[in-house]
Amino acid sequence: MSTWTVQPVAPDSPAAVRLIRTYLADIIGRYYGRPATDTEVDQAIADDPTDDLSMFYVASRDGRDLGCAGFRMVDPTTAELKRLFIHSDARGLGGGAALLVAVEAGAVSNGASSIRLDTRADLVEARKLYARHGYAEVPAFNDDRYAEHWFEKRL
Repeated sequence: MSTWTVQPVAPDSPAAVRLIRTYLADIIGRYYGRPATDTEVDQAIADDPTDDLSMFYVASRDGRDLGCAGFRMVDPTTAELKRLFIHSDARGLGGGAALLVAVEAGAVSNGASSIRLDTRADLVEARKLYARHGYAEVPAFNDDRYAEHWFEKRL
């Protein structure tokens, strides 16, 4: 049985860029109920760039880059989880959990005592993952137009 490997990479590395674009195409497509366009993906990157991420990780299995996640520090003790994604054909195999472990450890090493995130209602599998790993729903901490659920975890 194969296992997940999670490695830190630069957010602008080829693997990171490829996974971020795949992630955005996936969530944009799910939101609109049709395939995302390159223009929509480009606009999503412009609206919420990754150049301020403190760390970014790529998750691989069987030699394939299948997932990613990163975090930014929003204040000296609070990290924000960003871009958690696992390819649809690899979901349910532990990649999301492996990424959460790496992100949480990285956040702690950057001084975080808590980590938070926002997500949409239709991303049911993501919400289940967060709940299984100790994230609790909290009141809204931003006004992102796509955010419908907000979570936080003490680290």
